[in-house]
Amino acid sequence: MKLYVNLGEKSYPIYIENHILDKASEYIAEAFSGRKIMIVSDDNVYPLYGEDLKTSLSEHFECHSLILPHGESTKNFQSLPEIYTAMLEAKMSRSDLVIALGGGVIGDLTGFAAASYLRGVKFIQIPTSLLAQVDSSVGGKVAVDLPQGKNLVGAFYQPSLVLIDPLVLDTLPERFINDGMGEVIKYGCIKDADLFASLEAHHSFEDLKEDLPEIIYRCVDIKRIVVEKDQFDTGERMLLNFGHTLAHTIEQYYHYKRESHGEAVAIGMYQITKLAEEKGLTPHGTAARIRNVLEAYGLPCECGLPLNSLIEAITLDKKNLGGRLNIVLLHELGNSYAYPTSTIFFTEGHADTIV
Repeated sequence: MKLYVNLGEKSYPIYIENHILDKASEYIAEAFSGRKIMIVSDDNVYPLYGEDLKTSLSEHFECHSLILPHGESTKNFQSLPEIYTAMLEAKMSRSDLVIALGGGVIGDLTGFAAASYLRGVKFIQIPTSLLAQVDSSVGGKVAVDLPQGKNLVGAFYQPSLVLIDPLVLDTLPERFINDGMGEVIKYGCIKDADLFASLEAHHSFEDLKEDLPEIIYRCVDIKRIVVEKDQFDTGERMLLNFGHTLAHTIEQYYHYKRESHGEAVAIGMYQITKLAEEKGLTPHGTAARIRNVLEAYGLPCECGLPLNSLIEAITLDKKNLGGRLNIVLLHELGNSYAYPTSTIFFTEGHADTIV
């Protein structure tokens, strides 16, 4: 299956196919005609797929690799000099290529390094987590975290190619399958009632697995359509942030060591919808349906924190523009909208609410 993100000079193809990683060097050779390649991966993913990819690419290119520690704590400013140093030692030029082989952390971090090294070198995404396959590898958002919040330093920098192999998910621990399902469910909530109904009908990831390539395709296609309309996140692309206003603050509160991103998004989607129902902004019963689907796929709905503990972090959220927050809510499942408000959405009558 192939999709094409049409962004003029920044356009690129996305391929979704079982076993595509075995043929990755062929696709990369079509997209890149330079000489040197740097593979950036982590210590979980590289032993599984990195050496085979490097060996295959080395038949045609001078290939280097850098292996970083896994986990969200790697996605910070302190990791960047290590990547830049590896690229400099390999004498990488602006005509060379960087490959992000890993989940969302590696994709975001490597993409930001590629965007900033020599003011920009080509990069390719080979996402190996479900979350990265359905969301973060597509659309060109790259970033690092600051102590004050997630993704606060970043850029819009599109890849040259995205290769998605659903079979690599067989090596993912169950928690990170569930993590990715948080973003899959998000797409059903914001844009595709049929996708949401399909997730309701399947009851578990194992039950869903046979249809996984099509599920990934549908999520990526939704993101493609949104990104083509709004590459720089000023309008409709904000809808992709459903649940994220709370999610990022929950992640930060626990220093990225408790809830994973998809788990935090799950909590955010349910809790924000529950608040919206209480305010008459979303039809009653919507939150209950979201909760049922989240629980079916092993995702949490609450984190046990009072809302007022999260307010300070919410004020630093990137979606807080000039003191105004654009919170994504649902007209109904499959139909979302941006609701302009402020932190009063969370505090008015809810400051002591446990989320």
